Amino acid sequence: MTSFLLPHALHGRGPHKVIAVHGWFADRSAFAPLLPDLDRAAFQYALVDLRGYGEAQDAAGAYTTTEGAADVLALADRLGWDRFSVIGHSMGGSVVQRVLAAAPARVRRLVGISPVPASGFPLPPDQWALFASAAHAPDSRRAIIDLTTGGRRPDAWLDRMVRRSLERSNPTAFRTWLDSWAGEGFADDVEGSPVPALAVTGSLDPALTAELTRRTWLRWYANSQLIELSAAGHYAMDETPLELIRAVEDFLRADGDGDGGGDGDGGGNRDRSLRAAGGPEAG
Repeated sequence: MTSFLLPHALHGRGPHKVIAVHGWFADRSAFAPLLPDLDRAAFQYALVDLRGYGEAQDAAGAYTTTEGAADVLALADRLGWDRFSVIGHSMGGSVVQRVLAAAPARVRRLVGISPVPASGFPLPPDQWALFASAAHAPDSRRAIIDLTTGGRRPDAWLDRMVRRSLERSNPTAFRTWLDSWAGEGFADDVEGSPVPALAVTGSLDPALTAELTRRTWLRWYANSQLIELSAAGHYAMDETPLELIRAVEDFLRADGDGDGGGDGDGGGNRDRSLRAAGGPEAG
């Protein structure tokens, strides 16, 4: 596997180091709506561009979640981060679970935002055709974004999301990544992990749902939590940024400021939802 330094941007100077990995439709700019309100005193975030995206659009590679995880670990080495937390959106959720599988002792906390499960995400033939065509068909990308946000978002936002996706991704890499995140399963490599794990899903997303997460994430990770955002679909960074920040940073903060840290909020699995206004509700 060819060594490659992922393009990245650092935000904050806090002692708790965090690497954030984008999803299938965007580069690291996917996290831009969160940047003004992150806790930069507690955390330092490294936002990365996977091969085929953003500043790495022309980077050669296999475009697999295994390769992406190796690239994330190589970046952590370059940054001098021995232990760190990981956040992944959608496809990036699969990549960060691969990081955990490859280097479990290095991961403090694991966060998936509408994460693709480690079992992969098999698609029926008609959906596979739609997703595969999205590599070269803007209308297909728009249809997928609209579907996974409940058909409720403004046309201008949908158009902007499609433009960003086309501008920030290499079509060949985009298509190849699909084979990996949808078709490859590695649940046996993570099942039973004690690393604290949070999954955040959106109620308006009919694909990567809270119910799917209960059958996968909550079953595999012994110390796991699920938070469902009632006003979000698949793109919580855009749809409910403040609620997302609160959910994620509260979870990360429970680990403490040290380089190690314990589970903070205890063992077992927790399942709750957040109202549109952002307040917790027992699930």
